[in-house]
Amino acid sequence: MNTTECIMTRRSVRKFTEQPVPHGVLEDIIAAAAYAPSWKNTQISRYIAIEGREAIAEIADNYAAFNRHTLSTAPMLIAQCCVKKRSGYERDGSFTTDRGDGWQMYDCGIAAQTFCLSAHEHGLGTVIMGIFDRPALEKHLNVPEDQELVALIAVGYPDETPNAPRRKGVADLLTYAE
Repeated sequence: MNTTECIMTRRSVRKFTEQPVPHGVLEDIIAAAAYAPSWKNTQISRYIAIEGREAIAEIADNYAAFNRHTLSTAPMLIAQCCVKKRSGYERDGSFTTDRGDGWQMYDCGIAAQTFCLSAHEHGLGTVIMGIFDRPALEKHLNVPEDQELVALIAVGYPDETPNAPRRKGVADLLTYAE
């Protein structure tokens, strides 16, 4: 599949088959996600793979109730973390721009989308989720002190083919400065 086809056919999938995600496939996806652009090539995204119905159900019940329905069928959950105090910083610890540490979320967003596009190319469905009890889930997953949990990504073989939502036209999205 070419890049445009991959972008235009990738959907947020919220219903998965029971088929497990092979570790080799996940490792290929992570290898591709490592090529996502990042601030000064800091490559701050880190990934924790959670497998098994019981482990995912515990997360859904105790830390991500809003996403319980999606997590009820996901055979794998990825906790995307970032290494703190690298993206947007100079070596002396000062911020490079007025965006402060906002660049770390930007970089993780790029990496998450790259992850999802690579997963789609491998025949997997994904959905990025941001509603969860971050501090408690960081503790549950033993996220290292120098990292922060950014997003959860449900991953699996799709058991649905969602329609594309309506998109804004180029005229609504683009302006030219003179």
